[in-house]
Amino acid sequence: MADMLSTGISGLLSSQIALNTTSHNIANVNTDGYSRQRVNFVARNPLQTGPFYVGQGATVGSVQRLYDQYLTDQVRNATSGQSRYGTFGDLANRVDNLLADKNAGLQPALDAFYGAVQDLADFPADTPTRQALLGQANALASRFHGLAAQFDQLDQETSKRIGAAVDEINGIGQAIARLNDQIQAASSTGAAPNDLLDRRDALVKQLAGDVGVSLVPQDDNTINVFVGNGQPLVLGNQASTLRTIGDAYDPTRAEIAAGTPPVPISGQLSGGMLGGLLDFRAQLLDPARNQLGRTATALATAFNAQHRAGLDANGRLGGDFFSLGAPSVLRNSGNAGSASVAAAVADVSRLTASDYVLSYDGSAWSLKRSDGTAVAMTGSGTAADPFVADGLSLVVGGSANAGDSFAIQPTRGAAASLRVAIDDPDAIAAAVPVRAAAAAGNAGSATLGAPSITDAGDPNLLTTATITFVSATTYQINGGAVQTLPASGTIGANGWSVTLNGAPAAGDTFTISANTGGIGDNGNALALGRLADTGVLDGGNTSVGAAYGQLVAQVGSTVAQVKTGLAAQTGLLNQAQQAQSNVSGVNLDEEASNLVRYQQSYQASARVIAVADTLFQTLLGAVGGR
Repeated sequence: MADMLSTGISGLLSSQIALNTTSHNIANVNTDGYSRQRVNFVARNPLQTGPFYVGQGATVGSVQRLYDQYLTDQVRNATSGQSRYGTFGDLANRVDNLLADKNAGLQPALDAFYGAVQDLADFPADTPTRQALLGQANALASRFHGLAAQFDQLDQETSKRIGAAVDEINGIGQAIARLNDQIQAASSTGAAPNDLLDRRDALVKQLAGDVGVSLVPQDDNTINVFVGNGQPLVLGNQASTLRTIGDAYDPTRAEIAAGTPPVPISGQLSGGMLGGLLDFRAQLLDPARNQLGRTATALATAFNAQHRAGLDANGRLGGDFFSLGAPSVLRNSGNAGSASVAAAVADVSRLTASDYVLSYDGSAWSLKRSDGTAVAMTGSGTAADPFVADGLSLVVGGSANAGDSFAIQPTRGAAASLRVAIDDPDAIAAAVPVRAAAAAGNAGSATLGAPSITDAGDPNLLTTATITFVSATTYQINGGAVQTLPASGTIGANGWSVTLNGAPAAGDTFTISANTGGIGDNGNALALGRLADTGVLDGGNTSVGAAYGQLVAQVGSTVAQVKTGLAAQTGLLNQAQQAQSNVSGVNLDEEASNLVRYQQSYQASARVIAVADTLFQTLLGAVGGR
């Protein structure tokens, strides 16, 4: 009877553990990250009785967590990818909507501005038309300011979100380290602490949503967690701490660092929300801000150059129509020398949308774009012979130490600094400064076209010049040296040029003089209007409007790529989660069936115990009755 009682008790206890485990599964059906547990029964060692082995019941060999490491890794990686694309996509959509917005976008303001310039060409002497042009110019500048402010706000938001993500990563890392400690202690008995392992896996998945991670399992059931390119976050029960620091060139911009002293590691991190924030800033926000500033620089430079080539209603040469700040130069906080750098735009047609780093190695300066591409420079860096590269002029002063560097942002702040430099409608230079006239007695058929201004800064621009033809192919200016008429028929002097049409006769004269009283002249206004379609950037191939169109297209293309990536990562995540659920998820129908099965097993074992007790009592009664 004793063996039968022991066997029944073993079945009862085993069934009780199975019932408890099944109940635990049912209770955690909605627990995120919970892995279904299964009881594995094994037969107890049999007892030899004479020539036979008689079984002694069952015991629980293990309570197994139904878990697949490969599927868990897939879910973690897909979670990291989806979070990255989701974060990037949300912010990219905001930029896309901003640029395409009719009220906040730049294109409507550009169209209205150039429309006002055309109106000026139609009515150059009309004061209200001139005032309307100034109004549209100020509206255009305000639109640039608004976009720049929105970009600045996004930059600040990104930095704040980076800081919040770092705090969350640190908190999760510390929680994983504590669980590692508990798991290590619980595993010392040889049994796996299933619920603690699930809790740790859930934290790792949450961490993957913040940043890309890699794991290295240890023999004691702990894991080491690394972020980025191998930066340790958790080693056993010890957690490292990430922090945010100011950028070496711009202390207002958050960078991620690790170690003591802190070493920047932003470039080593990828994946998750943090990777999405860093990618958005580097791949879309900074290029968009630079391209917007490049557009503002092209507008101001081209319009100013043409405006200076005109004559205003007061009879004075035009000045700058727009004002624009100089390129930003940011000193590295680690510089030991006293060197300073001044930057200016020397050739807008070669200007790029890149940022640069100018570095000194102890013997020479070198320039690299923000993508690391080296850029060849000419010049020696002095005021008389500045460094020239990519349309920039760089003048270095002071004394530099080896390792000193400067960040140069040629266009980053241009949109915010754009201003209308004049407020007097009469200061708009709509007229051409000089006019051409043929002598009444000319015998030839030659005529002069409208003068073009080649150098508005020439001090003799408004000085009267008389062109006298010595023969049909030679001429003098103000009685000077005899010159040969080129095949193109173009004659130039004093910062102007004119084109001769027809055949002159010897003795024919033409006069180029100041356009006195030319308030009704619209020659320069027409030239200003043509700037809407004139190539200014990219070697003279891209107009101001086209440059903004490129910005909109680039942002739109990036948004489309991010949407595609997000859709792909979401699909991968759903597939991985479904595959993991098939292995680890709780099925209530299956658990209900198990509950009935283990209940019946429990009741049957209890019946075995009852029978054993009855038999034992019968035996005692029989023995006691003798």
